[in-house]
Amino acid sequence: MHCDIYKFPKHSDMYVYIARPDFPDDTDELKDWLGVLPKDFRSTLGQSKFVMHLDLDSTSKLARVDKDEVLAKLQSQGYYVQMPPQDVMRRQAEMRAKEAQDKRYD
Repeated sequence: MHCDIYKFPKHSDMYVYIARPDFPDDTDELKDWLGVLPKDFRSTLGQSKFVMHLDLDSTSKLARVDKDEVLAKLQSQGYYVQMPPQDVMRRQAEMRAKEAQDKRYD
């Protein structure tokens, strides 16, 4: 299974894998690869940035996520969302809360 990986500057450390099961035969025409994402979810992501193309069949394992889980999601829904590690999410939430609190008292 081939896939493309995108990141979104609004959401640091979050990556979206998009299935490309027909690669390289699917490159004859321009296509909105992110179109498989639910419309409401996609609208919250902001501008995408292409990170890399990956052949999961030739990859033994992935750094932060389970390869089998990624493959299952790509096959069932056409995409997989890799969320940031819990400690990163906690720090981001704490920073947003502090910023909101600081604005409140300005």
